[in-house]
Amino acid sequence: MIRKPSVRAESENASLIDIPNDHLIDRALRLVPQRPTVLATPPRDSETTAVHGDAGLPYLGRALHYMRWGPAELMDRYRRFGPVSVNTSLGVDRVLVCGPEAIDEVVGRRRRDFGQGWDYFIGPFFRRGLLLLEFDEHKFHRRIMQQAFTRERLEAHLAALTPVVRAAVGRWVPSDRDRTRTVRLYPTVKELTLEIAAETFMGVAVGERRRELLDAFLACTHAGLSIVRHSVPGGNWRAGLRGRKMLEDYFTAMVPEKRQTESADFFSGLCHARSEDGGWFGDADVVNHMIFLIMAAHDTTTTTATAVAYYLGVHPEWQRRVRAEVRAVDAEIFDGAPTIADLDRMPDLDLVIKESLRLMPPVPGLVRRAVRDTEILGHYIPAGTQCDLAYQVNHLLPELWTRPEVFDPQRFAEPRREDKSHRLAWLPFGAGAHKCIGMHFGTFEVKTVIAALVRDYEWSFPDGYRMPWGFTTIPFPRDDAPMQLRRI
Repeated sequence: MIRKPSVRAESENASLIDIPNDHLIDRALRLVPQRPTVLATPPRDSETTAVHGDAGLPYLGRALHYMRWGPAELMDRYRRFGPVSVNTSLGVDRVLVCGPEAIDEVVGRRRRDFGQGWDYFIGPFFRRGLLLLEFDEHKFHRRIMQQAFTRERLEAHLAALTPVVRAAVGRWVPSDRDRTRTVRLYPTVKELTLEIAAETFMGVAVGERRRELLDAFLACTHAGLSIVRHSVPGGNWRAGLRGRKMLEDYFTAMVPEKRQTESADFFSGLCHARSEDGGWFGDADVVNHMIFLIMAAHDTTTTTATAVAYYLGVHPEWQRRVRAEVRAVDAEIFDGAPTIADLDRMPDLDLVIKESLRLMPPVPGLVRRAVRDTEILGHYIPAGTQCDLAYQVNHLLPELWTRPEVFDPQRFAEPRREDKSHRLAWLPFGAGAHKCIGMHFGTFEVKTVIAALVRDYEWSFPDGYRMPWGFTTIPFPRDDAPMQLRRI
């Protein structure tokens, strides 16, 4: 008897939830035998239980499985081992934490038991960025940095952002040539977000150094998951360290000028920010925060805008809805730069962005480190244990979301509001003290990019196309997402 494919298997998101088996690489990874392992034996007087899991390949653990399958690998481990399991990777026994209750243990009830754990991945390249600080020091820096993200400053950034985005997007299909063109979506958006970073974060014209800066940021982000974590010739780790040095020199040279005059860009904002109690950033703090903020904004915006454009491309009915509301707002502001209030009058676009972030959050997890012996849902966690909070699993659980494999922006609209099924059901911007400080600006930036896209173009992907996501520190399409644009 021939089995009819399930509805889930037919969805463009099937591979996010169920491990695929349609490629030689997938079949080879499936053949890796399980190696049962235990994290640590609980103390004799403890009522906790040990954390169990699968050690995977020697040294590599399950790293190759995750890089290939991403959330489907996490979902599989959640089904096999429950919300707390061993997550061996690159010779380190870590703990994988999935599901709202387990994650709440770390970021809520026991949050003082866990410090940040990002140093292992990106510490050498983004040292002392806001995400890499913890407890009171993090609170102190965040309070100062918040002055660079006031609504008044965000309005100024938005005004500067809009003409840059519209001009860049307008060049994707030159108006004096054929009206259609295939664009490699991911690298094209990546170039745009670097240009945005130069204008709104630095307030400078990057000019001839565009490629050099982009390569430096890419080197830093790619180095975090290097299998060889030493500075060897030709290795990603060495390239990341060189990229960090280049960025450090670049920003350090700019600080004196930024200190002298105040402008609307984030760089100037960090140089002049003062907390209510008089706290301020020294030059080294400004440089460290700039390198981290641009990396975070540049990469996360690229992935989010790519995901939104992809879903609008394979769901043309939503593309038409978004275009209609963008044009309605444009007609009222007579082609001027939209304000935050104008962007708020694009509810369909907002729904699409939220649903895209549910399915493909640009940072699919949080990383923490146990600062003392503790527990998670009754499982013993020794001091020093690295914990990976895989909140993307929360985004895909059927007990929290109706048919989670389906692209359905209406799930975020009233009266459904499925994101309210649990306070940790949807958290693409993180949770707790380290919740993304730039979440509002990032959303405005993605809205501006997509609004410019629907103003100028219609777009689509080939019939049956499914985005081949790859997973490292930031998800990316392995084929760069070839998209057919038609100027309208």
